[in-house]
Amino acid sequence: MAIYHLSVKAISRSAGRSVVAAAAYRSGQELTDERQGLTHDYTRKQGIEDAFIVAPDGADWAQDRNALWNAAEAAEKRKDAKTGREYELALPAELDAGSRKELARDFARELVNRYGVVADVAIHEPGREGDNRNHHAHILTTTRTAGAEGLGAKTRVLDVASTASAEIEHLRGVWARQVNMALERHQVEQRVDHRSFERQGKEQEPTRHMGVSATAMERQAAREIPGQEPVTDLGKQNAEIRERNRVLETARKAMEKAQELVSGLEKRARLAVGLARKIGQRMEREREAERQRKELARQAEIRRQQDIRATEEARKAAEKELRVAKGRSRGRSRRADRGYDPW
Repeated sequence: MAIYHLSVKAISRSAGRSVVAAAAYRSGQELTDERQGLTHDYTRKQGIEDAFIVAPDGADWAQDRNALWNAAEAAEKRKDAKTGREYELALPAELDAGSRKELARDFARELVNRYGVVADVAIHEPGREGDNRNHHAHILTTTRTAGAEGLGAKTRVLDVASTASAEIEHLRGVWARQVNMALERHQVEQRVDHRSFERQGKEQEPTRHMGVSATAMERQAAREIPGQEPVTDLGKQNAEIRERNRVLETARKAMEKAQELVSGLEKRARLAVGLARKIGQRMEREREAERQRKELARQAEIRRQQDIRATEEARKAAEKELRVAKGRSRGRSRRADRGYDPW
């Protein structure tokens, strides 16, 4: 899965370091430190995929790596001066080489635009004895702004305690977003998160940073005896941490499966309740329809009976009227027979 890593370190004279030497090593080139009169030749260094410089508009002179880093050394007079700043980035193994290069360039451009510095980018392949997913980039930046005439004012935001933490946190967030956007563009499902496990709400324990010496000792031991247990204290601690995290991850996955099972049962129960409710509602509608049908039939029967009674009463009235008419007719006939003439 995609791995998140971003670290920021200063290249300082107080530690006996030369930014020219650092640039030569990371880019795999031969550079001469004019201040010290030393040539650093790393042209035979293996595992360098690409190296390029991103500079502010107008600072075309900075594309010359030897001129750039000698200018960075010459601009500083103090014995403890910070002559460069290094950003180390983990590049997603899920992307191809071209996409990893563009991703590193995007972050370098962000640094250039934000601070006005020059960024020297070196993309390295995974080490032969290490994790074969460990594609990474070293971005070496100046500690001064750069323009057409050379290096200018010192950038202080990453050197001052009151602003450095917040600034680095911002950069970590920027890198996470850039990585996730690249993964999404290439239809990779995995995502990275710059927050600590604690801030993410995870119980995983972070491993300890090994450092150059401990890493070299572990690699040497692995070369001599494949499958060798860690030989350094840090290596042993990290092995124990990874085992604890493995147990926690196994437990987490088991819990997720249990939750999925419970969720599935709850879903089926909700479906059953919903189905029963629908059946009940349908039966209620059918009962209501039957009740209405019976009521209509009852009312129809009442009207039929009323019609029968009305017909019977009309018949009786007609018969009575007929009898009365017949009676009157007989009466007139008898009077006519007696010669009675009422007029």
